[in-house]
Amino acid sequence: MRNPHLPASCLPALLFLFLSLPTQAKQPSEVAGSRPNVVVIFMDDMAYADIGPFGAKDYPTPNLDRLASEGRRFTDFSVSSAVCSASRSALLTGCYHRRLGLSGALGPKSNIGLAPSETTFAEVCQSAGYRTACFGKWHLGHHPKFLPTNQGFDQFYGIPYSNDMWPLHPDTIRRQKKNPNDPGNWPPLPIIEATAGLAPRIVNDNVQPFDQEQMTVELTRRSVNFIEESSDKPFLLYLPHPMVHVPLYVSDRFRGKSGAGLFGDVVMEVDWSVGQILTAIKIAGQQDNTLVIFTSDNGPWLSYGNHAGSAGPLREGKGTQWEGGVREPTVMWWPGKIPANTTCDQFCSTIDILPTLIELTGGEPPKAKIDGHSILDLMLDVPDARSPHETYVGYYGGGQLQTIRNERFKLVFPHAYRTLGDREAGRDGMPNGYAMTQSQLELYDLDADVSESTNVIDQHPDVVQQLKAAAEVYRQQLGDKLQKVSGNEVRGPGKLTDDDERLTW
Repeated sequence: MRNPHLPASCLPALLFLFLSLPTQAKQPSEVAGSRPNVVVIFMDDMAYADIGPFGAKDYPTPNLDRLASEGRRFTDFSVSSAVCSASRSALLTGCYHRRLGLSGALGPKSNIGLAPSETTFAEVCQSAGYRTACFGKWHLGHHPKFLPTNQGFDQFYGIPYSNDMWPLHPDTIRRQKKNPNDPGNWPPLPIIEATAGLAPRIVNDNVQPFDQEQMTVELTRRSVNFIEESSDKPFLLYLPHPMVHVPLYVSDRFRGKSGAGLFGDVVMEVDWSVGQILTAIKIAGQQDNTLVIFTSDNGPWLSYGNHAGSAGPLREGKGTQWEGGVREPTVMWWPGKIPANTTCDQFCSTIDILPTLIELTGGEPPKAKIDGHSILDLMLDVPDARSPHETYVGYYGGGQLQTIRNERFKLVFPHAYRTLGDREAGRDGMPNGYAMTQSQLELYDLDADVSESTNVIDQHPDVVQQLKAAAEVYRQQLGDKLQKVSGNEVRGPGKLTDDDERLTW
């Protein structure tokens, strides 16, 4: 069995719980097509070691601890890209973001978004008769044709992109104090509310710090109300929290409560939110028929120092395809179906969520090609279940094929990447700058070296050749900016036309 990279102090307690709470794995045939309710909680910039089940010790996360003790931890769970929009597009569609033609983080001036022709997991569930809602940060295009209510969600409430794309970002205010003529980077940040079939509404055209402080509370309130609504239909709730992305904000209830600074306070409030959702599921009588998935879009924004999380043993963070940027703390919970207090160390990814939901709900699959695979057998701990991925690629930098891996090894291609290196990180909401450095052709044995500290390329020439050959196939399909290859299967993002409505505020 592979090393699940648990903190050493957690092993005895988890082993005791595992031995004292035996569970019987369910076969996929027993649950496939069972139409469970689904809750996907998607964090922003949360690092691998930011919650108790993955090693956090400076602040309590009792509800996430419960989620893990009653569910299953995934210790080798990856996103498609270590940045917001690209990562979210992959989660929703089951595709590498590169296939969709999306990279980076879309902003207020973007005239592109997730193409309406793409199929999201909300549309899969909707086709199976589910009620669907999205509360939180969207970040896949803010004009009406790109909003969640045109991508399978019955309702949406939240912000269109990251909460730092905002004129009141502390770093912007600092610059303007030094230079009163500095125009800043961003327009006012809005809150949008939308219902399918109706025009979206701007319910707040100028978010203030107080609004950000209440964001986790308000998104949780709406999520709980959605769960509690009486209906004979199953539901899909997608809760993409704006936190723990900087700038950090927390309500009065949790300010100063962690004893570990503002970051700890914010994680505690997110943990409270998870508890509220679990309670709502229980009150609704849906505890045995609801799948909850908790994960994040990418790793920590390390230049923010004490306002960023910790990737633990993993290398680097957000904005890189090293493990600290793409491996996320992931817990799945479904009482009576997912065996309690178990760990999966097989590799899987956010692109596997959509095909898994197709199998569970019986919803209609996308007509276009996707890249993910069902991981239902891994979720249910079916004996001898293995990763469905023979290989998995990491694209970054506007289409650079930077990495390819299999279950054990990761091959890194020569590319430039950012790092703090020996620089001191920023503090209290103010970032410090990164340095740029260069990787070479490198191979890492992730089973033995999750920190990617020892290049073993000379010891495994056969693995290198196998991964190189597989990478070449991906290049022809999805391109590679490093090799100036465009790719013949890139579908491209959605684009605004002259006739499309613009959202203004």
